Amino acid sequence: MIALRPAIADDVPTLHAMVQALAAHEGGAGKTGAPVGSEAGFRAGGFGPRPLFWSIIAEQARQPIGMVIYYPDFSTHRGQAGVYVQDIFVDPKARGKGLARTLLAEVMAVQDWDARYMTLGVSRDNEVAVRVYARLGFRHRGYDFLILDGQGLTALSAS
Repeated sequence: MIALRPAIADDVPTLHAMVQALAAHEGGAGKTGAPVGSEAGFRAGGFGPRPLFWSIIAEQARQPIGMVIYYPDFSTHRGQAGVYVQDIFVDPKARGKGLARTLLAEVMAVQDWDARYMTLGVSRDNEVAVRVYARLGFRHRGYDFLILDGQGLTALSAS
């Protein structure tokens, strides 16, 4: 039987390892050997005095087999609150059994800000995940997310 529970600070190493595995799977930081965010960053961001994200752990026989990290979103176009799924990971041995859907449903069940939609990002190269999300009813938003960091952010902040 699969059990779902909110992650606690003691779960930071597990969350970190799963995000690292997700990055490796998607060809991101983990595949190049560079680590994803630090455990200290996860701890401060999710379990400090002002959490910036929440997470749910899926376990089978008390062993973690999946997780989801999420936080509030807000659409000015809709005028509604939503949920943004930052990361979702299912152990390869547990895939194909509906655990991703279960985790996403649990997010909607436990969020407390009256979310009316859910968004997430997926690598276009991750064809399996793209198909899973399409089966669940996710659709393209019609635009790409962009990021500004490093020197560009420093330059913007200095102006």
